[in-house]
Amino acid sequence: MAEATQSPFQAPVCDVCGRDAVVEQAYSGRILCGHHLEKSIRKKVGKELRKQLHLDKSKPTTVFVAISGGKDSAVLLTVLVDLIGMRRDVRIVAGCVDEGIEGYRPPSLQCAIDLCDDLGVEFITTTYKQLNFKHMDDVVKRLPVISESKERVSTMPCSYCGVFRRQGINALAKQVNADVVALGHNLDDMAQTVLMNMTNGDIDRTLRLAPHTDAPVNGLPPRIVPLRWIPEQEIHLLALHKQLPIHHEECPYAQGALRWRYRDIVAQLEQDVPGTRHSLVRMSDNIKQVARRGAPLIQSHPTTCERCGSPTSGATCKACDMRDLLDVDLDEITD
Repeated sequence: MAEATQSPFQAPVCDVCGRDAVVEQAYSGRILCGHHLEKSIRKKVGKELRKQLHLDKSKPTTVFVAISGGKDSAVLLTVLVDLIGMRRDVRIVAGCVDEGIEGYRPPSLQCAIDLCDDLGVEFITTTYKQLNFKHMDDVVKRLPVISESKERVSTMPCSYCGVFRRQGINALAKQVNADVVALGHNLDDMAQTVLMNMTNGDIDRTLRLAPHTDAPVNGLPPRIVPLRWIPEQEIHLLALHKQLPIHHEECPYAQGALRWRYRDIVAQLEQDVPGTRHSLVRMSDNIKQVARRGAPLIQSHPTTCERCGSPTSGATCKACDMRDLLDVDLDEITD
């Protein structure tokens, strides 16, 4: 290992090779260049894949990778192709859900298509319209009027988009008979979700948090999250280092979402106490382990939506409820 020396006036250098560094990991003390950051991420993802993805050489496995054109899913797909793409018993298919957001989704969709072309990966897509949902541009127009006529109705676009997008991912996975669905959630995403569940006192959601390798949901292929220990910043740096085709813009409807507040909270906690994100995710893993040992934790078992057949905890799923809420005549409401 090359000895890295630096004065207070020099740019940081990689602690492995001495080249210019691109990241200083406060949580680990490592300083890495682009090349060794890539090796580090590849090693971590490989370790997670061995835990989360159980391959059987005697039969083919179809891995559906949900991509969006953004940095996280681009890195996920690239690393998966690198690690398991050459296996004869593995088929990788990537897919994107078009939510119907003008000016945002078309360029990001093109980035997803370009990435799949570069990697030689099969690509599929669907739209909210094909799924019998309102496009998000239409949803956003309806929300203010609907909220005035109905009490306790969420006016945040993300509440609807998240539910509909999950249904889209399920539909694409079913289309290719996927055995596994890979999602691009990074360490920051996972830590934010755990903290949100904690503040809501929601043990059930914590127990359902991906990966689902050891506890798949009935009717759905298990979700895996190979990037769950990789910080968002490092994923972005790797995407730039590898010059992946990625869309850099944030969704125009994301501002004001509750997750953004937790995003800031987790970022501040991590700055104050490096390693906080890892600790939050490890805590959720520990809760799952306690539940698997038979401790008296309450966990609901999903049933089937009586209207669309999707897994749900009630008589009808959230997507059908939201579809009904939005599928109204605005003229009747405003009269």
